[in-house]
Amino acid sequence: MSDYVNPEVLVSTDWVAEHLNDPKVRLVESDEDILLYEMGHIANAVKINWQDDLNDLQIRDYIDGDDFAALLSRFGISNDTTIVFYGDKNNWWACYAYWVFQLLGHEKLKIMNGGRKKWIDEGRELTRVVPTFEPTSYVVGEPKPEIRAFRDDVLAHIGRPNPRQTAIELPTGHSLVDVRSPDEYTGKKLHMPEYPQEGAVRGGHIPGAVNVPWAKAVNDDGTFKSADEIRQLYGDVGVTPESDTVVYCRIGERSSLTWFVLHELLGYKNVRNYDGSWTEWGNVVGLPIHNPTTSK
Repeated sequence: MSDYVNPEVLVSTDWVAEHLNDPKVRLVESDEDILLYEMGHIANAVKINWQDDLNDLQIRDYIDGDDFAALLSRFGISNDTTIVFYGDKNNWWACYAYWVFQLLGHEKLKIMNGGRKKWIDEGRELTRVVPTFEPTSYVVGEPKPEIRAFRDDVLAHIGRPNPRQTAIELPTGHSLVDVRSPDEYTGKKLHMPEYPQEGAVRGGHIPGAVNVPWAKAVNDDGTFKSADEIRQLYGDVGVTPESDTVVYCRIGERSSLTWFVLHELLGYKNVRNYDGSWTEWGNVVGLPIHNPTTSK
């Protein structure tokens, strides 16, 4: 992992096994399948339910600072606690939680390379014992809004084209990466593969976006590819350390993994995750899209 610019944001399964009882470390499991934790988890890991714990149930946004402090206090997390995330789906929801925690101001964050899959594949133990910890008095740190993009930010990023203008060139130095499947990108499908209930009204992609599916940055065992492989993967579509880059998917979960490999592993400073993503963009009246199957 030494070829990454920031190798310290990753830890191995061996490292986790050695720190299971470290009071300065808190393991956090964050899965797409929110029932997996109850079926068995790493000892002393707590569960983050991405639907209920991180999202404001009244508006489509994240919890505020008070709720974030209450959540971390409940898990016995202090400001100086090192939080290590892991989960299913090659860590895409772990990366999502990592991104939200950084957005909301926690400093010491890491990902267990390989996630839940690697831990299980190595024959390591799981438990159904849910740990409890003494509550803390967590104080919210400095938020990092610069790692998030909103709809208007993306419009500015692509040069605010005419809504009927589908073929555009991005402003110099700007990159826009759609990390969804090729069928979603082209508009052939209105939803993720095997998720037909989650489609948008329109199919296609944001004009000017290139398609690099998120999983191309991950090995078969769930670990991240090498820094050279990741640089090549995104460099081939014009994403460089100097690029002003926005990444998106459907709701920001897959793109958080792409944000993680670019911003955290490779140290690219100007990378933002557009968590409104296609759920917002594909449903909003007046926003331009490019759909090769319908464009004239």
